[in-house]
Amino acid sequence: MSTNKHFKVQWLRVIVCLLLPFSVFAQAKNTASPSAHAGTGELILLGLLVLIVLVAAIYLFIKTNEMMRLTRKDKDRESTGNVERYLNSFNIEQIETYLKYKETTKPKSSGNRLVLVLSMIVVASLYNTGLFAQTSAKQPVSLFSEGGIIITLILILTPILVGIILMIVKVVNMTKRYRRSQNLAEVARLTEYLKSLPEEEITDALRKRKAALDYKLSHNELSGSLPVKDDRGIITNVNEHANIRFIAEKRKALKRPEVDPQLSKLVIWFLITATVWLVFGTSVGEYIGIKFVAPDADHLSWLSFGRLRPVHTNAVFWGWSSLGMLGLGYYVVPRVGNVQIHSIKWGWYTLLLINAAVLFGSIALMAGINNGGGEYREYIWPIQLLFGIGLAITLANFLKTVARRKTREIYVSNWYIIAAVMFAITISLVAYLPFWQNGLGETITQGYYMHQGVGMWFMLFTLGLVYYYLPQQLNKPIYSYSLGILAFWSQIFFYTLIGTHHFVFSAIPWSLQTVAIIGSVGMVIPVVSGTTNFIMTFKGSWHKVSGSYTLPFFIIGIIFYFTGSLQGTAEAFRFTNLAWHFTDFTVAHSHLTMYGIIAFFLWAGIYAIIPRITRQEPPQITVGIHFWMAFIGLLFYSIPLMVGGTLKGMMWMDGKPFIDGVSFMAPYWLWRAIGGTLMWTSHLVFAFNMYKMIRPRYTVNINEEAIEKFASEDHELVDVQ
Repeated sequence: MSTNKHFKVQWLRVIVCLLLPFSVFAQAKNTASPSAHAGTGELILLGLLVLIVLVAAIYLFIKTNEMMRLTRKDKDRESTGNVERYLNSFNIEQIETYLKYKETTKPKSSGNRLVLVLSMIVVASLYNTGLFAQTSAKQPVSLFSEGGIIITLILILTPILVGIILMIVKVVNMTKRYRRSQNLAEVARLTEYLKSLPEEEITDALRKRKAALDYKLSHNELSGSLPVKDDRGIITNVNEHANIRFIAEKRKALKRPEVDPQLSKLVIWFLITATVWLVFGTSVGEYIGIKFVAPDADHLSWLSFGRLRPVHTNAVFWGWSSLGMLGLGYYVVPRVGNVQIHSIKWGWYTLLLINAAVLFGSIALMAGINNGGGEYREYIWPIQLLFGIGLAITLANFLKTVARRKTREIYVSNWYIIAAVMFAITISLVAYLPFWQNGLGETITQGYYMHQGVGMWFMLFTLGLVYYYLPQQLNKPIYSYSLGILAFWSQIFFYTLIGTHHFVFSAIPWSLQTVAIIGSVGMVIPVVSGTTNFIMTFKGSWHKVSGSYTLPFFIIGIIFYFTGSLQGTAEAFRFTNLAWHFTDFTVAHSHLTMYGIIAFFLWAGIYAIIPRITRQEPPQITVGIHFWMAFIGLLFYSIPLMVGGTLKGMMWMDGKPFIDGVSFMAPYWLWRAIGGTLMWTSHLVFAFNMYKMIRPRYTVNINEEAIEKFASEDHELVDVQ
């Protein structure tokens, strides 16, 4: 007990050392002059690093305490000799194996606890000393207002942070090895215990246990064999749960027929790389969101807002969303045709080409090498060509797969998915071929490319996924196949006309603007028919929502599909376009659609299919954390921007100076940063859930291992005799 108490005291000292910098920041903030606010952004970054270090220290504290608890538990179990409890947990096969042959450690302490504590104290001491060295200067306020000083501190903290991360990895691995050695030692003790028991005693005990296991109920012990009769209607409104749970238990994924292991591997890698680009792209978005609040966060050209903004948008568009859709699509296309995918190898080619395009494109954009002049087409044509080749390979792969289908009809999901790939190739060619890239032609082309990229690639492909994964999760067919076809053709007809509604009141022909507005109004048809189809599919199955961790994602996606799409229709009218266009309202709208619709539908599909492939469920509590942080973060992000953007547009219409609108948006941008931080944090939780669903796990079944070891030793004994 004294050692444990001393250990906790040392950890408290470490935490106190890590908390001291925050008091230094608070003191510096209270004594800062107005001229000292130039380094606010750097202080935010430094504070984030300090927070990460603190979290890492707490994590190490929890892990080491867990190892100590396991050690004490192991010693107690060994001292009490509680191995007999395993007899009552033997199943029929294990008992029969034991009876067939008629016969039938203490774990080493890690010893690294003291080293770990000393290492953490040294790290914390060095870290804390560095900060006090900075604050002990004659003019602490002026030092903290200098970007160079803060950047230097960040550079000092970075290797310390890396060291702590490496230490965390080592502690985690050490904990896993210890648990495995503990289980194997338990196997050895159980084996020795079985050998030590008299043969008659253990045989009688196991025969009784086997008889108990073989006993089966007739299932009418309480009800009897008489027919059910309740003339008074008493048995109604049965309460399924006796108490209100803080976290409701969710239904686990149903077992499905085995998927081709090679296809499963391809799908998983598509989704892994998509998750990597989601975390990367939104980390960039989080950083540029902070720069709205602290514009002087850095002074590096590679990290300027003008370069990082396209890095963020293109990474989440072509990296996260595109790879996520293709990964889920490679599962759906052969499944609904009841046939194997045409070529696994072609799928790997697509995966490599698209990842290479996003990687090279991000580096080029940060270096200042871009297409210049088109939103979402900032990648230069050789880089975008890699993406286009990947899509062409996928289109050929999907078409050949559908051509070999064993079903009579082509399911509606494949209509949407294959059409989306065809449109993505088409709009890329239109956007990058130079024939019409001059004057107003380039403006019209940009409107076509930008809006078709959202509506005819992301939206069309994702809707195709929903037509498969939503009925799968509800275990019922889609409500109306006809509504799905109506939504499909009406979206193709109307959506291809609406790109120029982004350029109302511009120099392009007035008639073309009017056609775009009419097309936007026509989008009510596919949106209402699609939403009705999805909502009616829930008919009679709403009770399943409370027991599912995938259906809430589908519901949010459906809600934003209806509201966000119709909001786009409302934005197309001339007055609302005049008030909202070029304001932060359009930023909120793009996140309501690309995030509220596409991202939530992709998360729903991923949570639906990965557990079926890997047979490993994500922790339900972290799935809930991911859902609520992403949803609340999106609301915090979009609603203030819509309110502020509307007021800013009215200010412009009243003739207010442009800079007044910029200053006016400061508090709304703060809410943008808060909401964006919640969304970004939810992505880290999602990445953790992905890891839990796909990582290989090996658990020691003590009963099974003991019986196998006993049987193998018995064989060896027979061979020797």
